[in-house]
Amino acid sequence: MPGPLPTGDPVPATGPVAAQRPSGRFGVYAHVPFCASRCGYCDFNTYTPDEGVIREGYVDAVLAELGRAADLVTPAQVDTVFVGGGTPTLLPPRDLGRILDGIDKVWGLSGDAEITTEANPESVTPASLRDLRAAGFTRISLGMQSAAAHVLKVLDRRHTAGRAAAAAGEARAAGFGHVNLDLIYGTPGERPEDFAASLDAVVAAGVDHVSAYALIVEDGTRLAARIRRGDLPFPDDDVAADRYLAAEAALTAAGFHWYEVSNWATGDDARCRHNLLYWRGADWWGLGPGAHSHVGGTRWWNVKHPAAYTAALARGEWPAAGREVLDPEETATEEIMLRLRLAEGLPLERLTPAGVGAARTLVTDGLLNGDAFAAGTAVLTLHGRLLADAAVRTILLA
Repeated sequence: MPGPLPTGDPVPATGPVAAQRPSGRFGVYAHVPFCASRCGYCDFNTYTPDEGVIREGYVDAVLAELGRAADLVTPAQVDTVFVGGGTPTLLPPRDLGRILDGIDKVWGLSGDAEITTEANPESVTPASLRDLRAAGFTRISLGMQSAAAHVLKVLDRRHTAGRAAAAAGEARAAGFGHVNLDLIYGTPGERPEDFAASLDAVVAAGVDHVSAYALIVEDGTRLAARIRRGDLPFPDDDVAADRYLAAEAALTAAGFHWYEVSNWATGDDARCRHNLLYWRGADWWGLGPGAHSHVGGTRWWNVKHPAAYTAALARGEWPAAGREVLDPEETATEEIMLRLRLAEGLPLERLTPAGVGAARTLVTDGLLNGDAFAAGTAVLTLHGRLLADAAVRTILLA
């Protein structure tokens, strides 16, 4: 439950509400906003060298935020850490290790903590991977996107077609117990055989986790401008559905099992525990510019630009840009939106009577599993996974 604010350390209306002691599992997300170049489809909060953002001193700023966070949040321990970006591995492994050491000193890492870093395939080497493993990272997520060179070119990816699979092998050789490869499907110009080759490459790489996402065209990106000019066609929803079915078939045949609509793992221990915290509505602190946090029903987010973020901390101020306190209705809505995407499903007891009625209709329509419904849980069928957003809307609008 919220307690009093620490004396002498006022928190503005944009920051955390009050001192908290999370009762369940607790995670930490650390954002590293640097990229060597910007991919054409990306609208993330990232910055390239030609945008004048300085990396020096960045880790010190993150550690300064962590020190302030220690006064407000006192979890029993940290169960998961996820360092994302951007391209975190543009920073030296020793700098990323400093962030892990800071988290351990402030809050304490559990003995079996899952500690993930994202990486672009061209940003790691066998030596840097060994250093990352020695720094404490247990899991790595590599952005493969495709095994087809012409698809990578459309996406403005820098790595060669075979580099991601090679990097996955290097990560396993370096001692990483868990390795993920990300795929994007539905890119203009991608043929069915291109995606099939990507799936074959993923399976052959020997990873234990795969994430596969349909390409989304975000406003303001270079890809959106190319489509608007007519240089490329807009991604086709029917093609995306075909690609998803191909991914499900190939990955299931290779021993993977879906546990979230866009994620497959070879076993329970290979699932991304940090992302499961998000999907199950648990608590986490987000470090870095633009990072979001959620503790005790309060969500807040930091200023987006690294210069503004570091300047606020240098002044001894909170770097938060805004916050919201979720009411029970908002919390229930988010639970439906997130948990229905999980293979474990959404307990029907979390729904209103009207929501249960809507779920029963979805069973009839083939979007929810009938046996699971009879046992008290709403679980998407394969057809339902293709229409997950529509299933969520049906329940929410009931």
